[in-house]
Amino acid sequence: MIRINLELARYIKKLYDANEHDISEEKFSPKHKIIEQDRRYSKVYFITEGITKCYISDENGKEFIQEFLGEGMEFGELEVFSKKHTICSVETITQLKTLSISHTRFNALLEMDNHFNRLIMKALADKIRYKAPRHSYQHSYPIEDNVIRLKKIFPEFTEVISKKDIANYIGVTTRSLNRALKELKEKTDQL
Repeated sequence: MIRINLELARYIKKLYDANEHDISEEKFSPKHKIIEQDRRYSKVYFITEGITKCYISDENGKEFIQEFLGEGMEFGELEVFSKKHTICSVETITQLKTLSISHTRFNALLEMDNHFNRLIMKALADKIRYKAPRHSYQHSYPIEDNVIRLKKIFPEFTEVISKKDIANYIGVTTRSLNRALKELKEKTDQL
């Protein structure tokens, strides 16, 4: 549920510590929009601590959460390759620390550092590979099954992430999620 990439986290920290690539540390408080959809930005961010949500908003303001991003996850990199406006917004859920790098320096690192390049390519492939099975499962099974699956992956998810965000992540209303949580609680209390 909360995607992490510890190998990339370690490597970007190593690059930051070498102090050769104009990588900056930034801190953000909860509920801060770092990137807003349909805008242009000039940085790529790597999470070193905390959790964000990456989501798309429709014209009615309804959010569809693509991912929850944790340590080692990057965002803003797609715009380096496409040179277009951002697809998603990224907003902090918890206190967040990132390492950021300009698009120019990011491109230079991709060209001159083979290990960095492979880590980024693997990270992009993992993002694509993860999405299809998740969306398929969420659309093929009832809400209760999705909630049980989330609890197995991330037992304390309801303490860290709001019910509204969980509902947006699995593609249901908050009311439907509350009903499913209540029914699951009643079933487990009866056992």
